[in-house]
Amino acid sequence: MAADMNSVTLPEAQHDGGMSVERAIAQRRSVREFSAIPITLRQLGQLLWAAQGITSDDGRRASPSAGALYPLEVYVLAGNVESLAPGVYHYEPVGHRLRRVYGGDARQVLAAAALGQHAIVEAAAVIVLTAVVERTARKYGRRAERYVDMEAGHAAQNLWLQAVALHLGLVSMGAFDDAAVCEALHLPRDQQPLYILPTGHAR
Repeated sequence: MAADMNSVTLPEAQHDGGMSVERAIAQRRSVREFSAIPITLRQLGQLLWAAQGITSDDGRRASPSAGALYPLEVYVLAGNVESLAPGVYHYEPVGHRLRRVYGGDARQVLAAAALGQHAIVEAAAVIVLTAVVERTARKYGRRAERYVDMEAGHAAQNLWLQAVALHLGLVSMGAFDDAAVCEALHLPRDQQPLYILPTGHAR
């Protein structure tokens, strides 16, 4: 791991795991209660790679995107991750690294924005998928919103299966106040939140 004050290069993603896709599908369940055991930076990096990591020399990513326009952005609220200070981070697929948005544990603030869902507070990390719909709308116009929502589903399913393969729990949440989430993450004005996905070791 290479790091400075605001950037953390994640461990290289693994392309061969110890669990088949079929077994991961069969074992996938929502987990809403998490233990105090931290997750590793390698585990976090693997999850982020599964969602939006670069998988080819021409920049294609782990989940499909209409027109390869990649409107999704990925954020992490780290609270209990080894070798990573608590804070809000933005995942940068090129370079497979995290860029710190701001420091400090923001899980309580995000939980309040998500109607008090306590799994956010217990999770070692919370992954948030957001989207810049305009990237897709430039080509697909009014169909863009549908395509972006589909893409978020693709990325979330990748996260689910990768979490199972890493022996981690995960749950997806769609109940939240959009404006409050934007404020909690300090999102740019052109981004909208789509998914909140707390993860960690199941209790």
